[in-house]
Amino acid sequence: MYDILIKNGLIVDGTGDKPYEGNIAIQNDVLKLIPKGETVEAKRVINAKGKVVSPGFIDTHSHSSLLLFEDPLLKPKTRQGITTEFVAQDGMGPAPIDKENKSSWIKAMSGLEGEYEAPWDWESVDDYLNTIDKLDLGPNIAYLAPHSNVRFTSMGMDNRQATEEELKKMKENLAKAMAEGAFGMSTGLIYPPGSYGNTKELVELGKVLAETGGVFVTHQRSEADAILDSMDEILQVGNESGCRIHFSHFKVCGKNNWDKIPAVLEKLDNFTKAGRIVSFDQYPYVAGSTMMSVILPPWAHDGGTDKLLERLQDDSLREKMKEDILKGIEGWDNFVEFAGFDGIFVTFVGSDKNKDVEGKSLTEVGQMRNKDPLDAIFDIILEEKNLVGLVDFWGTEEHVITLMKRPEQNVCTDGILGGKPHPRVYGAFPRVIGKYVREENAFPLEEAIYKMTKKPAETFGLDDRGVIKDDYAADLVIFDFNTIIDKGDYNEPNQYPEGIEYVIVNGKVIIDDGVEKPQKAGKVLRYKGRK
Repeated sequence: MYDILIKNGLIVDGTGDKPYEGNIAIQNDVLKLIPKGETVEAKRVINAKGKVVSPGFIDTHSHSSLLLFEDPLLKPKTRQGITTEFVAQDGMGPAPIDKENKSSWIKAMSGLEGEYEAPWDWESVDDYLNTIDKLDLGPNIAYLAPHSNVRFTSMGMDNRQATEEELKKMKENLAKAMAEGAFGMSTGLIYPPGSYGNTKELVELGKVLAETGGVFVTHQRSEADAILDSMDEILQVGNESGCRIHFSHFKVCGKNNWDKIPAVLEKLDNFTKAGRIVSFDQYPYVAGSTMMSVILPPWAHDGGTDKLLERLQDDSLREKMKEDILKGIEGWDNFVEFAGFDGIFVTFVGSDKNKDVEGKSLTEVGQMRNKDPLDAIFDIILEEKNLVGLVDFWGTEEHVITLMKRPEQNVCTDGILGGKPHPRVYGAFPRVIGKYVREENAFPLEEAIYKMTKKPAETFGLDDRGVIKDDYAADLVIFDFNTIIDKGDYNEPNQYPEGIEYVIVNGKVIIDDGVEKPQKAGKVLRYKGRK
């Protein structure tokens, strides 16, 4: 007798093949396809007549590594059908870390990962993964070794190039993280200290990845004015090291740069034609989100968060920051330049003192504080000790669809929680199906599901997930194609989507007819190489 039988569903199996009606059984934590006409018994039967049954969605870019300690079900993710989540993105994560510098690192990464009650009693990737595996995880969790952590534990926050000995230590640290289960390395080349690394450093680390088939996952140095040069650097890393390349939250920012899109796509085509492997993830919105302090010039971050806060207390350095923001620095992604004061909004702050600015644009923040917008937001970054988030508007729907239809693309949330977050945190995957498949016919349902399941599984080396197939992991989503849609917007983002009825992780139902059922369902997934 099976544990669960899902019958009469429209199966979209993740391969990109046409949907078909069929039955699926679950025994323990694996799937079994039931041939047409065969009768089986199960402890529980779910009648999925008129509903779509697909593999569980895989979120390849998120920021939930610490949120897990507060909400192990990860409700904003599981409620939208996500059954596996990759954490420690943009080069920042909880491990590896050393005891001496732990407090300063917690401050440095808080703008991306938030501040939550976590034990912080780990140092290695293995320690961290063992710690979270004891939680009542809703989704499965997969880890990327963060470049900034690898660098920080090898040479601190120094803004300089690594010595040969330090580079050797970095490679050893990365190899250790991979051996402990990381699926690759993430980089955030606009965030210190990772931003201080040069191309040689990235190539050498890429060689470690190439040895195991791990993925070089990158928030590249520029997604705006210097995007073509930035891509050249990353593709050079792939060519010279031999590793797989995956661009995070791929896009072209700012009206002045939209004419670069054909050249951007040509670079991807040429890299693939040369026999190299490249992919990217994308969230289906025209605005992005990150920590507010990215609006500050790169030099302001030298030495870490404590030094940044010291500089914000120096009037002359403040004026220099304002000058660099208003005039620009060659090669630097200037958020104020490409999004404007009216196109950058505060998403969250760390304390109650400044809660009134959440959801407000920089222009509005300036008006509320009776100050120049830059002085007002500088004050808030200082008062909140850098725990401030933003949303920035960078593109058009046409560009979103252009990238979404590319063969290299898979879907992600890039979910940064807190305050009034980007609506992608709650609705990225349902939005692709409801808006771009059902309403706009941008591409067929089976292609969308492929981009949410098998494509990311193959990209990262998950060899038993992402497809509805005999003996594959029982990660499934059952949804109503006629109603599935995201509900959150930029004013009220904290809204769960409609249409997701069941979410099953490793054979356990954690969303049951739309109702949350918290339990130990997910587990830590560790990289074991590629088959």
